[in-house]
Amino acid sequence: MAAEHDDYCLKEYSHTFLPDVLKDQVAFITGGGSGIGMRIAEILMRHGCDTVICSRKGKRLEEAAVRLREATGRRCVPVVVDVRQSKQVKEAVTSALNQFGKIDILINGAAGNFLSPASSLSPNGFRTVMEIDAIGAYTVSKTVYDLWMKEHGGNIVNISATLYYTGTVLQVHAGAAKAAIDAVTRHLAVEWGPDNIRVNSLAPGPIEGTEGFRKLGGRSPYVKSMVETIPMKRFGTRTEIAEAVVYLCSPSASYITGSILVVDGGQWMVSGRSLSEMMSRASKL
Repeated sequence: MAAEHDDYCLKEYSHTFLPDVLKDQVAFITGGGSGIGMRIAEILMRHGCDTVICSRKGKRLEEAAVRLREATGRRCVPVVVDVRQSKQVKEAVTSALNQFGKIDILINGAAGNFLSPASSLSPNGFRTVMEIDAIGAYTVSKTVYDLWMKEHGGNIVNISATLYYTGTVLQVHAGAAKAAIDAVTRHLAVEWGPDNIRVNSLAPGPIEGTEGFRKLGGRSPYVKSMVETIPMKRFGTRTEIAEAVVYLCSPSASYITGSILVVDGGQWMVSGRSLSEMMSRASKL
């Protein structure tokens, strides 16, 4: 059995949705080489999609693509791209269109994050996360819009977070970036709705087996105590996030746009977190 932090594909999968609900569609997924992005690619592929997965790490992408193809039997093309570089983004989208002839689904999952007290965070560190998360999501969306979706429609799902809903220590840069992403979601949903393009955000809570979860300390006592702040009394899984993406991209969500789907077990609605504990953790960084 693979460890919880490994970027593996599922050995078994039971379909909640019809297996062909996304039959022969093509998804372009940034941040698709690992973590939540890779699991989103896998579950989309298990529902009939072919995928283009993108990130800055070529070796990891190649390995992920092999695993995804073997697990699902669908096509998966890895493309190295830095979403901060508009020229690279255009080349990647053009390459995807040359190989598949269309892009039905765009998942903006590329993200940069690290833990830092605001008092220690440099402007450059803040800027970098904003560029990867928010500006990157807009750059990729605009490029896919210009080269395909403007004339053909499609679905865009931006991976957001609940960080900024109540304020989270050590995360002012990431929270600001995710707030910007959700604003982009709403504005694009309004402007691009007439072009038959739906744009939604999906905001995960604490998800096991992800880089963010490991940075928080994995299964440390601090992270274990976080379970008590979640009404459902457990952490989420990558598969649960991926299946929520399938829903947003499926015909069942055909009249949903400009929405933020929170998938966090209800955590953001409660105030059970200990500020003193969080601040103590911040002081040790």
